[in-house]
Amino acid sequence: MKESVAVTPAAAQALVPRHLAIIMDGNHRWARARGLPGSAGHRAGARTVRPVAEQAAELGIEVLTLFAFSTENWRRPRREVALLMELMKRMLRDDVDELDRNYIEIRIIGDRSRFSPEIRDLMRMAEERTRGNSRMTLMIAANYGGRWDIVNACRNLAQQARSGELDPETIDEALVASVTALGDMPPPDLCIRTGGECRISNFLLWQLAYAELYFTETYWPDFGGEALLAAIESYACRQRRFGRRLHE
Repeated sequence: MKESVAVTPAAAQALVPRHLAIIMDGNHRWARARGLPGSAGHRAGARTVRPVAEQAAELGIEVLTLFAFSTENWRRPRREVALLMELMKRMLRDDVDELDRNYIEIRIIGDRSRFSPEIRDLMRMAEERTRGNSRMTLMIAANYGGRWDIVNACRNLAQQARSGELDPETIDEALVASVTALGDMPPPDLCIRTGGECRISNFLLWQLAYAELYFTETYWPDFGGEALLAAIESYACRQRRFGRRLHE
């Protein structure tokens, strides 16, 4: 059963990450554990997105980035990919109004070229509809991969250098970061992966350099308010040093 999404006063006062990233994993295993087809798990996982986004906004998180579909996910069985595309369309059609009413901005990162014209149109309309909302930004990573992101950034800088707009000697970490998919966003402070796996699976490879990582056995369809609060309370207890020694 999904946990309640009520926000406790203690959690509201805890140190929350400015930018939270989530690898939403475990849909298929959630379904299998219940004797259900994998499609039921994906549908249940899709229903989890909006309440978690709204909970994050209530907690004061500024940016929430969700790993919705990776560049590698195209290798899954054709029927599963088709279902994921249908669920993406449904989310972009049905959840945008409620997210907009909660003053949440939607942005999509990743290579859109492989998506159907219908999905690309829905992505564009969702972004246009919610542009300017300032309570929280919901970044949806779709056909996204960390290696793709870095290669794309390198290509961007190479083109600027070839055209004479950029001196290669001026390239530094800040400049590379600025041309990645999250170039105008703060880097993630905390990355949660649901479903029990302990890896980041080509997600935000550049941006997660100093993020805190939190792995939970909870499958994504069961990831509700209490699970989110547990992750954030764990984050609030950690000491972030960014390579420095804080105490001699």
